[in-house]
Amino acid sequence: MAAVGSPVSTAAPKDDIWLGTAVLASASAEAAVRDDRAGAVSTFVGTTRGTFDGKVVVRLEYEAYEEMALKQLAALCHTVRAKHPDVLHMAVHHRLGVVAVGEASVVIAVSSAHRREAIEACHFAIDELKATVPIWKREVYADGSTWKANCDCTWGTGASTAIERS
Repeated sequence: MAAVGSPVSTAAPKDDIWLGTAVLASASAEAAVRDDRAGAVSTFVGTTRGTFDGKVVVRLEYEAYEEMALKQLAALCHTVRAKHPDVLHMAVHHRLGVVAVGEASVVIAVSSAHRREAIEACHFAIDELKATVPIWKREVYADGSTWKANCDCTWGTGASTAIERS
């Protein structure tokens, strides 16, 4: 917390982008976007649920074209800022490899001066991530496994996306 009379941060907007196999913690994403100009930090944490379509989920397994995924995550941050110019900082962390039930697959944190902008930017960011970033999910069920088709994905369909238009 800033002391009374201390200067307000004028740090340039920053993006904290991460892909890896380590367990995700929302606290590290939130810390990456903290700023004394921010009155709001909105965080989305996507976790592995224990059931899907009546099947018992054992785990998820994520793979990515990492070089392209990192470029798309940077482009995602640019797109979010174009749509939500009051965003101060963003953190987008996505897990690869095995993600157990109850663990986080993705964490997005967004800071801004006001809550509406942070919440809307966070919501937009997760939808765009699912639509544009080359990350694939294999669902492992108690009775077998399958690669999950991402119904939100537009980059493999030839459809135009916000990132392609920016």
